[in-house]
Amino acid sequence: MPIPTGHAPRSGGRLAAVGVGLAVLAVPLWAVGATVWQPLTEPVGPWSERLPEASTYWARDLRFLALLAVASGLVLAGAGRRSWLVPAVLLGGGALAVDVAVDRADPTGPGATALLVVAGWLAVGSTVASAVRRDGATGVDGPRRADGTGPGDAPGGAGPAGAATVAAPDRTVGPADPHRPVGVAGRDRAVLAGVAGVAAVLALAAVLTRSPTGREPALDPAALVTALLLLAVTVTGAAAAAPARGRRRLAAATGVAVTGGIGLPLVRLVGPADRLVPAALLGTVLLLGVTLLTRPALPARRYPVLGAVALLAPALLWHVALLVSAALSPGAPLTALAGNSPVGGGDPDVLPSLAGLVAGLGTTVLLARTAGVPGRRGHPGSAAGGSARPASAERRYP
Repeated sequence: MPIPTGHAPRSGGRLAAVGVGLAVLAVPLWAVGATVWQPLTEPVGPWSERLPEASTYWARDLRFLALLAVASGLVLAGAGRRSWLVPAVLLGGGALAVDVAVDRADPTGPGATALLVVAGWLAVGSTVASAVRRDGATGVDGPRRADGTGPGDAPGGAGPAGAATVAAPDRTVGPADPHRPVGVAGRDRAVLAGVAGVAAVLALAAVLTRSPTGREPALDPAALVTALLLLAVTVTGAAAAAPARGRRRLAAATGVAVTGGIGLPLVRLVGPADRLVPAALLGTVLLLGVTLLTRPALPARRYPVLGAVALLAPALLWHVALLVSAALSPGAPLTALAGNSPVGGGDPDVLPSLAGLVAGLGTTVLLARTAGVPGRRGHPGSAAGGSARPASAERRYP
């Protein structure tokens, strides 16, 4: 199918390289968390006077966030297609189990760190190879050429033979199935926008990570580096989900990157008890920026509602998830499996990283309901006249 005049296709290879690169960068962050930061949080000896309290095991939450960054990077690399989404989720789940085993083994030192990095890179590489093989088996097309054809199209592209071989992420589809993502490497804008929104909330969760004393010298750098990595996932996902190129999109992407790059360190500089308000304001700006990037121009009347959702939803969902986490203490079995001292003094063994994930997922759903799912039928700009991309290139929902 021809691309409209003046709108060149975007390279799927570039997005794949950036996504894999982010996943690769997250692996050393996880390894350092396991071999350097985790030992700093564990009481020494069975009769230590420094008993664990709530949030003592802050390094565990930062490792979990790094593993979520690994999975998110691979989803971005696959442009949100199911052939990459499923392996990325499976890798993330398996990595959490491996993390508990590594925590129980208590590895330390540069050699252990290097070994974990190599093992993590091998896991990422095998996942990428598996997804690429699945793409090849299912005939997912790459960036389309100037004549409107792609690797999965027959010569001519616009004729019946070419239309019959338009590729989709999971199966080959024809013109009778226009609701599947085709063209521009089968990019699924809804998934990419969702990853960007979730990563934005997870970046806030990282920068809000605290410990009982708040004086550990490694805590601030660890939390900030993790937050900035998740910010990179946010910007990459939002830019990839944008319906078209243009100065407005470039300005929005730059604004999200600069605002997050400056705002996250500033939030971290604020005292632990006073971080919630500036974090909520920063999250509002980031989430609105993601919405501007991933949707066509929206009616002005929607922006006040979007602002309210972006401001209130993450904070409310975050606190609700923390309350549930405090009641259930989901970290307690992980602490026991890792062979660490249980949290005492009546404090719950909470998982702020899990609360951040729940808040991120809930916020993206609410924003999608308010602003519209990218590519959804009837969404402003999803059909002719609003989006620079052809309607068949976007994922639609019944």
